[in-house]
Amino acid sequence: MGKAADAFRTISEVADELDVQKHVLRFWENKFPQLHPMKRGGGRRYYRPEDLDLLRGIQHLLRNEGYTIKGVQKILREQGVDEVKRCWQRPGGLRGGTGEGKSTSAGRKGARGEARGRPHASAVPDSASRRVIAAAIRELEVCRRVLTESTAGGTNRRASGRARQRG
Repeated sequence: MGKAADAFRTISEVADELDVQKHVLRFWENKFPQLHPMKRGGGRRYYRPEDLDLLRGIQHLLRNEGYTIKGVQKILREQGVDEVKRCWQRPGGLRGGTGEGKSTSAGRKGARGEARGRPHASAVPDSASRRVIAAAIRELEVCRRVLTESTAGGTNRRASGRARQRG
């Protein structure tokens, strides 16, 4: 039986729900002052439903929309917490997908070439892509074997050739 929607959640529960590590949540707390879970004795964190909505919005902007930490900070400053809380629920993301807030160089990854051409680490390839990747890995392993053998063999040939020249 799961918790009620309005129940407080521990850092472990939130990390599981968002599929992030606990240290990422702590890092986000440092980077986004608008995020402040309740802390009880011993520093144990309890996240309210509104904290969870803000975390989902931050995660959506970082992972799906391609914003940097600075870009999300700017959105929080300029458009407010409520906009970030809602953006993960809308198709098209922020402001209904108008692209507002994405054109700033501080806002988007890739503006300085940070993530250009790389899919996000959380992207899961489909089965066809997995087969292509597996074939590429096998090909690379063969290349490694050939290079390792030719390097080892080349070193021995050079050494034996030098011995013949000296002798």
